[in-house]
Amino acid sequence: MLIRSIRSWRRILLVLLGIGLSVAIASCTAANQTSAPAAPGATEAKEPAELTLVSFAVTQAAYEKIIPMFTAKWKAEQNQEITFSQSYGGSGSQTRAVIDGLEADVVALALALDTQKIEKDNLIQPGWEKELPNDSIVTQSVAVLVTREGNPKGIQNWADLAKPDVKVITANPKTSGGARWNFLGLWGSVTQTGGDDAKAQEYTTSIFKNAPVLPRDAREATDVFFKQGQGDVLINYENEVLLAQQKGANLPFVIPDPNISIDNPIAVVDANVDKHGTREIAEAFVKFLFTPEAQREFAKVGFRPVDPSIAKEFSSQFPPVKKLFTVTDFGGWSKIQSKFFEDGAVFDQIQKSLGKA
Repeated sequence: MLIRSIRSWRRILLVLLGIGLSVAIASCTAANQTSAPAAPGATEAKEPAELTLVSFAVTQAAYEKIIPMFTAKWKAEQNQEITFSQSYGGSGSQTRAVIDGLEADVVALALALDTQKIEKDNLIQPGWEKELPNDSIVTQSVAVLVTREGNPKGIQNWADLAKPDVKVITANPKTSGGARWNFLGLWGSVTQTGGDDAKAQEYTTSIFKNAPVLPRDAREATDVFFKQGQGDVLINYENEVLLAQQKGANLPFVIPDPNISIDNPIAVVDANVDKHGTREIAEAFVKFLFTPEAQREFAKVGFRPVDPSIAKEFSSQFPPVKKLFTVTDFGGWSKIQSKFFEDGAVFDQIQKSLGKA
């Protein structure tokens, strides 16, 4: 009886196994009928993903070209569809938006000081500057002096801005990141050519004495100069002027020498990419921005490329500056902020001396 029972159970198990195999084969057949066979060497398709890029306004023309290049490359290599949510605006306002909850995966801001503010809010891990080439500086520019047609005031250099009959338009460095670059250009034109801080403050005071208004940001300053017709000279970025010329605007300008290297960083927002599960994509994207393909697109819209081969390719577009100084020559952004732009610091002292505080 025992032997007969065992044989019966064996027959039952074999039947069940046969049924299971039949179901499995049927399932595989159905799957093959509804799915196209994978190409040789192709990876399995991944779920689509979205990346949020927050950047300062004038980069938009470049990213409109770069993002499709990256998404096509990622699709070909990783078999994953990537879409981008993009936000463009003033660097300072973009920084505040990210700190206040705009969940950027990547931030491309006008100055490292803004990126450092996000770092201090524990959204970006310390050491981000060393995670990418060129200390994470992805684009560069210099300050230019935009004049009226024919340059009637004969403006050729920084010193000419101090002439009593020259009205200078620049934004307020307490509210504008771009204006801080302008301020450093003015100050450094003295200290980087042998002058001391006392001489630099005297000179810079004379420039702000010549400023009839201090708009809140660079875009408003441009409107004051062109749309409202105020001022004889506008301190602006080279890339903005070159992009405006591409769009048909005739903007005569001078590149003063010495000049400030306007360095624009890129960074992954660690807290957000970990939350979104997008770290791999975000890190690949920021690395892609340093490739010749991406650097060429930045150069096309007026930014000085950081890739030497692309810089050589566009050398005729960007005249060399003999004396180019950087924020490092001022001790870095922390020292710059405390020395010049904190409440009661040098800029406030200048405004107080002019009765504008």
